[in-house]
Amino acid sequence: MPLSVDDIVPKCREMRRDIIEMITAAGSGHPGGSLSAVELIAALYYRVMRHDPANPQWAARDRFILSKGHGCPTMYSAMARSGYFDPATLSSLRKMGSPLQGHPDRRFMPAVEASTGSLGNGLSIGIGIGHALKLDKTDARVWVMVGDGECQEGQIWEAAMYAGAHGLDNVTLIVDYNKKQLDDMVRNILPLDPLGGKFAAMNWHVMEIDGHNLHSVVEALEESRRIKGRPTAIIAHTITGKGVSFMENDPKWHGVAPTKDECTKALAEIGA
Repeated sequence: MPLSVDDIVPKCREMRRDIIEMITAAGSGHPGGSLSAVELIAALYYRVMRHDPANPQWAARDRFILSKGHGCPTMYSAMARSGYFDPATLSSLRKMGSPLQGHPDRRFMPAVEASTGSLGNGLSIGIGIGHALKLDKTDARVWVMVGDGECQEGQIWEAAMYAGAHGLDNVTLIVDYNKKQLDDMVRNILPLDPLGGKFAAMNWHVMEIDGHNLHSVVEALEESRRIKGRPTAIIAHTITGKGVSFMENDPKWHGVAPTKDECTKALAEIGA
């Protein structure tokens, strides 16, 4: 049963706690970009996306591809809390033999739609799946999330050009535009703007939203279902490390795990 926006709010808090606890226990990971994607992924799993945790291979399901695979703690939390697997497994993130690898891997977790993390590949995979769904004459959708730094990959633009030219209106791309990558600002490494204008020029329906405003997120995701004749790109403006003050907008937290003391401080800020 899809949740109301108000009911998703505590789910987001729960996901942020999971992310901090998982990465701290692992001693490695990517908290900044995981925390920035929380509302986007929560809205998909708890309200918008058609899926069945009891039947992960349901033919009529929507498909979600996390192309920015290093942000997988967010997806793992949503999957666990939705019923795909026991939440107790979350503490095994990045451990040897765990199904929760540091990037999504179908060999370890078949419920994941694609093995990702080699940046730039997810949109192409999603477009291939979208084509297949069209051939099967199903109304299932493909949702692909990429990072903003990932949009510097040439394959993103080859895929975007193809999807626009072929009118793949069952594909929605979500850009987690937190404006940080690696150890600096995206604008200092390789600027992307006008990002929305680039997609629009390739025949995409483009929306720009506050990626932490759940009402805006849900409205944009649901609107994309109604767009016909072209794919949709949602440019979601987000904040690295959202929800933890000492992580917010600091590129340091792209790929650094919190210490135990920092974990305690972060959890206190996030709340119960």
